[in-house]
Amino acid sequence: MRRERSGDATPELSAYTRDPFEGVFEGRSMDDLVPAGSLLDTANVRRWFELFAAGLPESLYTYQLPLSRAARPDSSALGAELVMFSSYSYTGLIGHPRISAAVQRAVERYGTSTGGVRLLTGTLELHHELERELADFLGQEAAATFASGYDANVAAITSLFGPGDVAILDQYAHQSIHDGVRMAGCEARRFKHNDMEDLERRLRQARNRGAERVLVAVDAVFSMDGDEAPLADLIDIKNRYGAFLLVDEAHSIGAIGAGGRGICEKQGVDPSGVDILTGSLSKGIPSSGGFVAGSLPLKIYIQHGSAPYIFSAAMTPPNAAAVLESLRMLREDPSIMRRLEANTARLAEGLEALCLPTTPSTTPVVPVLLGDEWRAYRWARRLLEHGVFVSAVVYPAVSPGQARLRLCATAAHEPRHFERLFAGLEACLEEEKATAG
Repeated sequence: MRRERSGDATPELSAYTRDPFEGVFEGRSMDDLVPAGSLLDTANVRRWFELFAAGLPESLYTYQLPLSRAARPDSSALGAELVMFSSYSYTGLIGHPRISAAVQRAVERYGTSTGGVRLLTGTLELHHELERELADFLGQEAAATFASGYDANVAAITSLFGPGDVAILDQYAHQSIHDGVRMAGCEARRFKHNDMEDLERRLRQARNRGAERVLVAVDAVFSMDGDEAPLADLIDIKNRYGAFLLVDEAHSIGAIGAGGRGICEKQGVDPSGVDILTGSLSKGIPSSGGFVAGSLPLKIYIQHGSAPYIFSAAMTPPNAAAVLESLRMLREDPSIMRRLEANTARLAEGLEALCLPTTPSTTPVVPVLLGDEWRAYRWARRLLEHGVFVSAVVYPAVSPGQARLRLCATAAHEPRHFERLFAGLEACLEEEKATAG
């Protein structure tokens, strides 16, 4: 299975991985960087600067690479041609001419901004058109859009729940859900990941303590492991305990389901069983924004009772147009999702052939589990030398000892991209063996 190695990274790229902070560490001690009693004098800040100081001499900083082309499979940064394998663009539609044309038409008609928040002067005809089609696409009665998926989760949770309520969250639920619960002042409890028995235990405890209202919140697709929430079981349990269910579709819409409609389509579940559907429009949908979907009364209340809708800028016309055109393309062209499904299988099979540890993913997110964070940093750096750009994910994004390379298949990947990835991963394995020997 030996494959030819590609050329090393360019001098510009190598220099970036050694010192992306413009010499901030040159001639400075840790006490100089984080002076006692200063704004930055916290344990967390000091941990990060110590991590940087240790990793930069080994040329291990691979974050925030400034791409010079779109985050498609063929991309580039700092003069290096790179194959992208950690982009969230599951449909592979970033930069599609049809979407770019729709964006241009929107800019010509509406400009680049709405000039206001949605509740006041920031609502366009385009927003109404998008929200009608998005709700229909998701099988929901209505939808409200926001500037980001983070805003959408915060809006839904803080406007509907508060002190006296209990929120029971999957331990791997997205940070925006945890932040929304904290901001709402709810009592927060976690249940073991996708463990329905533990969820029931938490629900019984909440009811025994007399909780006024109980929210259960999960991701549809968990972005680090690539597995799905057991939606039918969740709906059954929340109904039996009189709770409310929020499902975050951020890594689900445009990523799973025959038509890209997300977890309900993939698992054959009636969308009406979900009380609050939220999500991002910056992943499988190649734009920026978020949404809350559900009943029409829910939408009307969210529009008048949630701070992000009232106090944050409206989704821009270019972003709204990109979302709308993407939804229409998914409706019209089922081959997009067929290609994504085939490439997801190709990614998983290639990792299995290399005997690399991964998760039982059922989605385009297929991580390589490396355990030690320094091992993840080194593998990400070695892969750059082989022309492959992947993300090393470490604590606190994952639990200690669960560091990984977060790989994502897209509908735009071709066989040559996979060959480059697998050759780079094989080289990482061989270099480790040679070092150990």
